[in-house]
Amino acid sequence: MHTLTSKDKTKIAYDIYGQGPPLIMITGASCFRNFIPVKQDAKAFAKHFTVYNYDRRARGDSGNESADKPYDINRELEDIEALIDAAGGEVILYGHSSGAVLALEATLKLGKKVSKLYIYDAPYVADETEKASYKKLGDTVNSLLTENKNAAAMKIFLSGIGMPKPFVALLPFFPGWKTMKRLAPTLAYDIALTENLPPLERLSRIDCPTVVMWGEKSPDGIHTVGQSIASAISGARSIVIEGQDHMVSVHKLLPAMKQVE
Repeated sequence: MHTLTSKDKTKIAYDIYGQGPPLIMITGASCFRNFIPVKQDAKAFAKHFTVYNYDRRARGDSGNESADKPYDINRELEDIEALIDAAGGEVILYGHSSGAVLALEATLKLGKKVSKLYIYDAPYVADETEKASYKKLGDTVNSLLTENKNAAAMKIFLSGIGMPKPFVALLPFFPGWKTMKRLAPTLAYDIALTENLPPLERLSRIDCPTVVMWGEKSPDGIHTVGQSIASAISGARSIVIEGQDHMVSVHKLLPAMKQVE
């Protein structure tokens, strides 16, 4: 395990795998770097990249010096910038789910420090109807968190965003379930990241090579959002990963990524 100190003195934990161009993985809700699916993804990416697999703040072995303040996306962007600097000052970003939102915002903020951007299943809401239903989901999750019902909050959130029901049902049997329950309060951060429609006017300012991907079996709203983001960013490529849902196999993802290197 490696650690670094972000701008607000938060300790960020990360692992490094492989050799090749540096790539930072930015994970989504409930994930942490030692969660088995995340670690498997990092090792698969490591066949082609030097992979920086990190715990987002307040997750795993990372701290959160701003825990007593309202959530601010800029603290997470500072964490990403500190990782980029540790990786040599210029990296590829890969963001999955709410991590895709962070990857997009980091690319906007950090400019030339991001050489290429890959995102998968960016989960902004697709329209006003979805925004209203997502608000209800967020209110339910936040209410459960207030009551310290972390397990229920985690399951309801993951089911509500379209995670496969068999996967959610099996979560309590995963070795990382206890950690995921501890991470449940960070769901409020992911909800804050994804509760609005994609900011297409701002995203249109991204000027690095960008690949927008989504799963063939992912929810229709994810398809709509992906298409709108790809259309907004000049020169962006859009790729549908056949046969995949939100829990994409990196072995299916990598060939698509290699197409546009």
